[in-house]
Amino acid sequence: MSSDNRENLQRELAAEIRALQTAVDSFDYAAAERLGVNRTDLHCLDVLMQRESAAPSELGAALNLTTGSVTALLDRLDRLGYITRSPDPADRRRSVVRPTDKAVKAAEEIFGPLAQDGFRQVARYSLDELALLLDFFRTSRELQERHTERIRR
Repeated sequence: MSSDNRENLQRELAAEIRALQTAVDSFDYAAAERLGVNRTDLHCLDVLMQRESAAPSELGAALNLTTGSVTALLDRLDRLGYITRSPDPADRRRSVVRPTDKAVKAAEEIFGPLAQDGFRQVARYSLDELALLLDFFRTSRELQERHTERIRR
């Protein structure tokens, strides 16, 4: 492969990554709108779905929010019926936040078809190709995380 072809493919890949980021951002915006929440609230619900439960302080750290902002966010999600808050059985001074069945069902309705299509899409790749894609996305995420920390410092 000539260096011109390589450079062209790298530019095309970079353009597709940017287009993918825009498409994901648009999907998330539409999902948040459908749920009647803002993007930070949607991110919080995603964190809760991944962890199944979290303390408000853990959510604050994951979302990079202050204590007051987390409280306001949880109040909004609670009013919409998307979360429950209960005392932590191990330390009753703390609370535990969990997504409700309503939130799980809404997420499944919105994100389930996307996940199913995604699984069908990657089924055409060999194991070696899947390993390559996994490596690319993992290292790309790590790159983003490093540069996020760089600009926050």
